[in-house]
Amino acid sequence: MDKNALIEIAKQKISGKDPSHDITHSLRVLANAEMIAKEEGGDLEILIPAALFHDVIQYPRNDPRSPLHAQESADEAVKILNGLPDYPKEKIDTVHYAIRMHNKNNVPDTVEARIIQDADNLEITGAIVVMRMCASAGIMGRALYHPEDPWAEHRECDGLKYTLDYYTGRLLKVESEMHTMTGRKIAQRRTVFLKQFMDELKMELEGK
Repeated sequence: MDKNALIEIAKQKISGKDPSHDITHSLRVLANAEMIAKEEGGDLEILIPAALFHDVIQYPRNDPRSPLHAQESADEAVKILNGLPDYPKEKIDTVHYAIRMHNKNNVPDTVEARIIQDADNLEITGAIVVMRMCASAGIMGRALYHPEDPWAEHRECDGLKYTLDYYTGRLLKVESEMHTMTGRKIAQRRTVFLKQFMDELKMELEGK
């Protein structure tokens, strides 16, 4: 398996329309997966294509097709890998499973699928998520925060309507959702930064 060849395919297949889910996102997920696998194990011949192609089909979060993206990405990855004569065909189903299960609501039961989910979840904490959420807000036409109640103290969080709601409702919980010890340690460190960012933002919004 030629890792660089797979990266080139991913560059061609992944749309650049959404900066929060472009090729740089997939490359970061790949780096996260390799970092976790170094400590936790896992088959790189499965992890590399799963990381690169996990978002090869992507829709904005407010698009009704968004829940389908994991299944469609998994199906597209199968097509890609079946077209590569040097990729071991007996591993394609495991790649498909890892991609299909990478969404947060799933509980994967293979090492590789757990690593891919953790690697992707690391993208929604730390400094990188600040950039990604703002990019996503622009794509979706989503407000940065509720003008009267930014921190959802007197209303339900609505991450599809307000970007800051996604921070308070989802991003600070990432470390508790990790499957691997390595992923959890990384998420804990990144969450410290994210909390510092939100503390600063709160002071600024309050005019302090």
